Amino acid sequence: MEYLHTMVRVSDLEQSLHFYCNLLGMEEVSRRDSEKGRFTLVFLCAPGDRDSAHANKSPMLELTWNWDPEEYTGGRNFGHLAYRVENIYELCQYLQDNGVTINRPPRDGRMAFVRSPDGISIELLQKGDALEPQEPWASMENTGTW
Repeated sequence: MEYLHTMVRVSDLEQSLHFYCNLLGMEEVSRRDSEKGRFTLVFLCAPGDRDSAHANKSPMLELTWNWDPEEYTGGRNFGHLAYRVENIYELCQYLQDNGVTINRPPRDGRMAFVRSPDGISIELLQKGDALEPQEPWASMENTGTW
């Protein structure tokens, strides 16, 4: 398993970038706009991690800005921790066998979400290319929120 990033939702992207970049000194590594999803993702790293962050070897901070205004309550502005895993199906099966609910199953062979005992959302991402869809994951419904 490899630690990837921590995601926080922000209500004002420019204000947040000013705080994280201008005041804390973090640096923007990449940015992606999703017209369909109506959000922007901005990945930041600490100055000393810039080279390794570009090579996806250093954990980053993901700022998620949803274009439609939303009030975040109950800690919803803290999104999730993300880890790259060797085999998403094997790990999800192991977690499920040990009583963990798979909130967002890896239907696509690439991404799943589970929750820690304290309710922290954990994103699991398949290392390399997505695995071929397979059952029971391909037809499994979402459970709860992530």
